[in-house]
Amino acid sequence: MVSDDVIREALKHPLAETELDELGVKYRGKVRDNYSADGRRTIVVTDRISAFDRVLGTLPLKGQVLNFVAAWWFEHTRHLADNHVLSVPDPNIMVAVECEPLPVEMVMRAYLTGTTSTSIWVHYQRGERRFCGHVLPEGLVQHQALPAPILTPSTKAAQGDHDVSASREEILEISKMSPSDFDRAAELAQQLFAFGQAHCAARGLILVDTKYEFGKTPDGRIVVIDEIHTPDSSRFWFQGTYEERMVAGQAPESFDKEYVRRWLSERGFRGDGAIPEIPDEVKVEAVKRYIEAVETITGEAFVPNLEVPGPRMRKNLGLG
Repeated sequence: MVSDDVIREALKHPLAETELDELGVKYRGKVRDNYSADGRRTIVVTDRISAFDRVLGTLPLKGQVLNFVAAWWFEHTRHLADNHVLSVPDPNIMVAVECEPLPVEMVMRAYLTGTTSTSIWVHYQRGERRFCGHVLPEGLVQHQALPAPILTPSTKAAQGDHDVSASREEILEISKMSPSDFDRAAELAQQLFAFGQAHCAARGLILVDTKYEFGKTPDGRIVVIDEIHTPDSSRFWFQGTYEERMVAGQAPESFDKEYVRRWLSERGFRGDGAIPEIPDEVKVEAVKRYIEAVETITGEAFVPNLEVPGPRMRKNLGLG
């Protein structure tokens, strides 16, 4: 496990922004800076943290952790679904085939949980018993397992806007994407989620929910893009304490960005208004949870790189 001192050292050099214009046209996502040129996309995973559809600041080493675990999952799921990865030349960078993103996020859910406006628990708590076309039974409680995992696709909102969860029919109407593309991506998402759940269960974890993004390659194949089963895109709980905490009426023990979400929620922040400043001790604890998550998932040690990110990335990319 990476020590608190190492994480605090990384606080000195957060990767908040990049300027690598030699790599092509830049698109800035909530967490990733993307550069496109000559059929390739260079994806820089920054230390920015996003929740409630807002960028909240940075967490030290977060980009390295996410890139590490995303690369691991991409490699270990190639037998199920093709992906866009070509190489990983730097702790924060992934080089990929340029794809045309599908206009939908495929969200898989296995539990009645969540705190955001798009979460299934918030809808259920309001008395709604239909979510994204799925009928939910009466009598469920917060954090309880659903009768079976469900696909709850959502639109991909522009930065500052909120994603909208909807049924297959509604997504097709909103996005105008082809039904065959939707159904292929949905099939892959369900296969990936089943594989992820089984792998995590063998590691003592519960893969609660996750989102997948898909793109179409120049030759027309639908492949997984962006990230897969990371603590940013997924919710994980400890299997060993789940039952006892449910009996005690406590929230499951988690190690994903839900920790930061909860810290913000306790201070009245749900995505609107001024963002509370996240203190260093919360950042360090959050990153420790990220690292614990990826080491537990992969069974491999995460080794942080404490070089100043900007010069290191330029060196590793051969930019001088």
